[in-house]
Amino acid sequence: MGFLDKLLGRSNELKNKAGKYADQYGDKIGEGLDKAGDTANKATKGRFEGQIDKAKGAAKDGVSRLGEQGGGTDGQAPGGHQG
Repeated sequence: MGFLDKLLGRSNELKNKAGKYADQYGDKIGEGLDKAGDTANKATKGRFEGQIDKAKGAAKDGVSRLGEQGGGTDGQAPGGHQG
């Protein structure tokens, strides 16, 4: 069994873990995205601010959706509380 086969076999497990972390640390991830966006805007002297903000928003939406999908695994409700 090759690496990709093993990875595909674990895809649901990995997605659940990513969702759990996105739910648990979504605020910190969002802060990191904001800092990265600010750094990119500064480096480009604001020339691509609209595109950077759009990408940052899409990334935050993706993290939020992932947290909603995978946050309630392992018998826990979203937010990490026992359900």
